[in-house]
Amino acid sequence: MNFVASQTLPDPAVAVAPATAADARSLQDWLMRMHEAAKNRSYVGTFVVSSGGNMSSAKIWHVCEGAQQAERVDILSGTPRSIFRHNDRVVTLLPEHKLARSEKRESLGLFSGLFETADSRIGDFYNISRVGSGRIAGVEADILLLSPRDRLRFGYRVWTERKNGLVVKLQTLNTDGRVLEQAAFSELQLDAPVSMDKLVQSMGQLEGYRVEKPLLIKTTASAEGWLLKTPVAGFNSMSCYRRPVAGAAQAGAAPLQWVFSDGLASVSIFIEPLDRQRHTQESSLSLGATQTMTRQLDAYWITLVGEVPMTTLRLFSSALERRK
Repeated sequence: MNFVASQTLPDPAVAVAPATAADARSLQDWLMRMHEAAKNRSYVGTFVVSSGGNMSSAKIWHVCEGAQQAERVDILSGTPRSIFRHNDRVVTLLPEHKLARSEKRESLGLFSGLFETADSRIGDFYNISRVGSGRIAGVEADILLLSPRDRLRFGYRVWTERKNGLVVKLQTLNTDGRVLEQAAFSELQLDAPVSMDKLVQSMGQLEGYRVEKPLLIKTTASAEGWLLKTPVAGFNSMSCYRRPVAGAAQAGAAPLQWVFSDGLASVSIFIEPLDRQRHTQESSLSLGATQTMTRQLDAYWITLVGEVPMTTLRLFSSALERRK
């Protein structure tokens, strides 16, 4: 596939189609359509991500049977890794180390942070327009532009399969409309005959592997003594977990992860006790659409990660406060 890292809006390669019934769909209609397609379609495909000058790919098998969902993702670039999911249970296999990690996660599937909900408040912060049509991996698709109403979030250009709405390509656009990151299928077989039973059986075949089961303790930021003194427009608290570390002397030493979302973009705040040997210098880093910054706050080390402009991370950072 031809990845263009410096595309600008409007994209001259996008064919603008005559107005259709699809043009009349609201933001809520489109998001619900994508959300339902991600839950209900079965497929097999090769998925390619281009970000920050790097490219990676994966082979994906995804199946839905009623309320049951399962998938297998084989990472084809870099260190070999296979990820199996059955509903909220996830098993990650690292064959070079004979290591398996088994845990529970709340989201499942591609673009798990995006289009996960059709929250009506999304329309307060994004506009949507149908800007054309195209073909991705042999699939006819509508092309949508999700434009932010402020500079606290990125925009998205989305290709959705015309018949059912499955997302087949996604570009994340910076505040000037340039492509920061692209994810797309290079090949895709819809309604593929994927066996739910075989996928579930495969994720249980761990003979010869050392199995780790990372523990997540659900909590609230308030209960842990943290708050945002000033909310960041559009972003709502979604979850908060402690991640106990082996050898930690007390529960308060376990890193805390606090997750926010505006319905499309997400931000995670990680909080851990300051370790002066490891935490030596505050920093900020951009890689594709992902921004990261670190800072010291009293006796704690704060790491913020999100698919948002750095300005937004700074707002979260300055608003974070330890309750007295």
